[in-house]
Amino acid sequence: MSLPGITFLDVRDLKIFFPTDDGVVKSVDGLSFSVDRGRTLGIVGESGSGKSVTSLGILGLHNRRNADVSGEIWLDGEELVGSAPEDVRRLRGKKMAMIFQDPLSAMHPYYTVGTQIIEAYRIHNDVTKAVARKHAVDLLGRVGIPQPDRRVDDYPHQFSGGMRQRAMIAMALSNDPELLIADEPTTALDVTVQAQILDLMRDLQAEFNSALIIITHDLGVVAELADDILVMYAGRCVEFGSAIEVFEQPQHPYTWGLLGSMPRLDRMTARRLIPIKGTPPSLITLPTGCSFHPRCPFEPLTDGLGRTVMPDLVPAGSAGEGHLVRCHLTVAERRRLWETEIKPRLEES
Repeated sequence: MSLPGITFLDVRDLKIFFPTDDGVVKSVDGLSFSVDRGRTLGIVGESGSGKSVTSLGILGLHNRRNADVSGEIWLDGEELVGSAPEDVRRLRGKKMAMIFQDPLSAMHPYYTVGTQIIEAYRIHNDVTKAVARKHAVDLLGRVGIPQPDRRVDDYPHQFSGGMRQRAMIAMALSNDPELLIADEPTTALDVTVQAQILDLMRDLQAEFNSALIIITHDLGVVAELADDILVMYAGRCVEFGSAIEVFEQPQHPYTWGLLGSMPRLDRMTARRLIPIKGTPPSLITLPTGCSFHPRCPFEPLTDGLGRTVMPDLVPAGSAGEGHLVRCHLTVAERRRLWETEIKPRLEES
C-alpha cells in the first residue's frame, strides 16, 4: 500500500457499520483499495454487497450519529475519516463529486436544472450568477444536451432519462473534481443511451484526467471503462485485479458466477444464463467462515475451511502481481476449475 500523497485516493481497512435494533449491519468490513488520477476502478457485486455504502463513505455522506465509520480514506494526502465534517464538505463537489444512481430523485424537483448547477458552482467559486449561468450552459452543451441555453431553464421532470443522467454528470463536473464516483450511471437507460453515457464519461475523464470509480452490478459496464476491478461480496473484497486479469483469468467462484450471469452480445446463443444459486447473506448475521460458502459449488473442495475460517485476501497466483483473491481453493484447484469447467461453460453460453 502506498504512502498518503502518493496515490490520489487511498482507502485503508474501511469499515462502515450501522447499529440497529436487530444487530449491527456490517455493510463494509475491512475494504482497501486505491485509485490514481487518470485511472478507472470498477466496483462490482450484487445489490447489498456494500458498493454504494462505500461511495457514500468516501464522500462523507453518512450521518455519524447513525453510522460507525472507521479506517482511513486518504484523498490527495488528506485523511477524511478523522476530519471534521466541515472540512469534508469543503472538498465535496470541488475535489470529489458523485453521479447518483437515480438523477430524478437526486435532483430537486422544485428547481430548474440550471439553478442547481449554478448553485453547485457558486458554492466553491466567487462568481456572479450570470457567470455561473454561462458556465452551466457550457456544461450542458459539453455533455451533449441539445439547445443548452434553453434547456438550462427546464425542470428535471422535463428531461428524458438519458438527458437527466447527462445533466447529473454536468452538475458533478461543475467544479472540475479530481475524483468522480458514478453509482450505477446507466441503470434504467436503454442500451443505446448507455453506450452514449459511457462514451461521454470516458471522454470527460480523458479531458479532466480525473480518478474515476464506477459502481455497478453490470460487468459489461466495467468492461467498457475500468482499468482495475474490485469484486465485492457481503461487505468485503473477494477479488481485485486489472480488468484484463479479472476477465481473462478470474480467480474467485463468485466472480465466475457474475461472468456466467452476464448476457453476451458478441455472439448468438440459445443457452440460458447461469445464475448464482441462493441469495446474498444478511449483513447482520453473516455465515461463519467464507461468506460465500453457502452458495459456492466448490466449498466441498476446501476440507471444511470454507465453513469455519474466513480466507485472507492474498495474491491470486496468476500472472499479475496485483491480482488478489479471498478464497480457500488452492492456486492449482482454481486454475483447474477455470480451465476445465468454468471457461468452457462460459464460452458455450
